[in-house]
Amino acid sequence: MNTTTTKQSDIKRAWHLIDVKDQVLGRISTQIAQKLIGKTKPYFTPHLDCGDYVVIINSNYVKVTGKKQKNKIYYHHTNYPSGLRKIPFKRQLKKDSRKIITRAVSNMLPKNKLRALRLKRLRIFKTDKHIYQDKLKKKDK
Repeated sequence: MNTTTTKQSDIKRAWHLIDVKDQVLGRISTQIAQKLIGKTKPYFTPHLDCGDYVVIINSNYVKVTGKKQKNKIYYHHTNYPSGLRKIPFKRQLKKDSRKIITRAVSNMLPKNKLRALRLKRLRIFKTDKHIYQDKLKKKDK
């Protein structure tokens, strides 16, 4: 028996459409992260980027459980003195709901050089209209 190693030319990328309307943020972001990494593929290799493209629609309607709707806060620092900024979940949902999903998925991906490449294949839309219909139709045929 010979063991074959996966080469970059062996990787085939598929397109997945995920509707996050009324879905729980943490549950759906783990599924998205798995598709971006390519864990379900038989030729998965941790040091290669084997993942697929993921198109997410209806990001304005994502849900969280418990009291996170009120209590969840997103932090970032401007690198200036007293530059800590806080944005509550409700305000971030109204401002730009795509950042909520991007941040959740980004934190579930491995913290290595492949993270940015994987996040480039993540496409998020606020409503159910998107520009990747032709890519998704090719997958069905």
